[in-house]
Amino acid sequence: MDFMIMNGTVFSDGEFVSCNLGITDGKITYIGKETVPEAEKIIDAKGKYVLPGSIDTHVHIRAPGRKDRETFYTGSMAAAAGGTTLIVEQPICNPTPYNMKNLLFRDSYAGRECVVDYAFYGAAGYQYPEAIEELKDSGIVAYKTFLTPAAKGREQEFVNLYMDDDEKLYEGMKRVAATGLPLMFHAENHNVIKALERELRKQGKTTGIAHVWSRPEFTEVETIRKIISFAEVTGTKLIFAHVSTAAAMEIIRKAKLSGMEIGCETCVHYLTLTEEALETFGPFAKCNPPVRNKENQDGLWEFVNDGYTVDAIGSDHSPFLYQEKKSCEDDIFKAPAGLVGIDLRVPLMLDAALRGKTSLENMIKILSDKPARMLHLEKQKGRIALGLDADLLLFDPNQKTVVDNKKSYSKTAESQVVYQGVTLRGKIESTIVRGKEIYGKNRIEPDTAGYGNWIKMENYHIIKKI
Repeated sequence: MDFMIMNGTVFSDGEFVSCNLGITDGKITYIGKETVPEAEKIIDAKGKYVLPGSIDTHVHIRAPGRKDRETFYTGSMAAAAGGTTLIVEQPICNPTPYNMKNLLFRDSYAGRECVVDYAFYGAAGYQYPEAIEELKDSGIVAYKTFLTPAAKGREQEFVNLYMDDDEKLYEGMKRVAATGLPLMFHAENHNVIKALERELRKQGKTTGIAHVWSRPEFTEVETIRKIISFAEVTGTKLIFAHVSTAAAMEIIRKAKLSGMEIGCETCVHYLTLTEEALETFGPFAKCNPPVRNKENQDGLWEFVNDGYTVDAIGSDHSPFLYQEKKSCEDDIFKAPAGLVGIDLRVPLMLDAALRGKTSLENMIKILSDKPARMLHLEKQKGRIALGLDADLLLFDPNQKTVVDNKKSYSKTAESQVVYQGVTLRGKIESTIVRGKEIYGKNRIEPDTAGYGNWIKMENYHIIKKI
């Protein structure tokens, strides 16, 4: 064997077992009590959990258009340091990946730089509806769309990435349904939000908390209800991104129970921050949808704990420069929306489990197994099982992690202020991608740029780099 992990407490088949793992050619080839002394590399994991590598279903990489904010190299290094072995990139970029040419352009950057594996969402919109069919067999895990055009100045990042009225939505959903792939939605009522924002401006209310007031819960709830209604007619498979309200999750749960194929993603900030963060940190805590009150957060945790409703917890890593945020402290509506946190998602969620917010077993499934199944990658990713990719993380529950953005690999780590100085239970000791240790001893291994592979949904295989 190439690699042996000894004496760890391994999460396999939904439970923890004390055993050894053997890895050959990037795959898990042995799970048992025996030692294989001829292994080329051996790690002693005594006293540590050996967990399946985590999948981040919601990542934004800004390069090449804004490589000052984030590149595939810096973003994937941060991911690896935070226990993530597969990132799925959102299609907000320039050029937008709505056809094969643009999708392969994205891969040309990711393939040279990523230290972890990666996958893509494809853009679906009304401007070039015929292009939806073109991406059907491209390997994307799903399509993504918005219900509103781009903000001024970001038009090129949203080409063919929105369906901004019901006619376009209906026709677009029919086209996506014909491909058999899911369609991910950013579900908010843009028209109502803009009206509320104008009203708040007239009243001179532009501090951080006004962001919550401009996007009340019903703007998400009614939009999700409408999309589900359209899906019932068109047969579209759905994924709802960054669900922020317990009321919306209740609607999603009922639709899933009725037999509809719906994936439900929430984000780490909705489970760890409340609207008080907007009062304290202003634009640095701004995201869309917004973080909400404690009562709603408690409701979200109930759906995490039911073991059914929530399929993924994404980071929605949305890197913006510190000054871009800082300059908008007096007007929350001008501030760019998004938090930096690709490397904090897993540590924050494992900390929450160790503190009793949910069971460790349930959290691990939501971080790894369930997102793999939601994106139909479960024959390759998401679990510690024979024949699957050896994507692993070693986690020591007896140590502590103090959040320090100066130690982050992200280019916009300085903007990550909302968790700065927080002490978390547990520490990620090592991150292994397809049998190769990418992160260990508090650093990214050298010469790992370009190690990551494009993971495709079709036939559960990868595109090899030439």
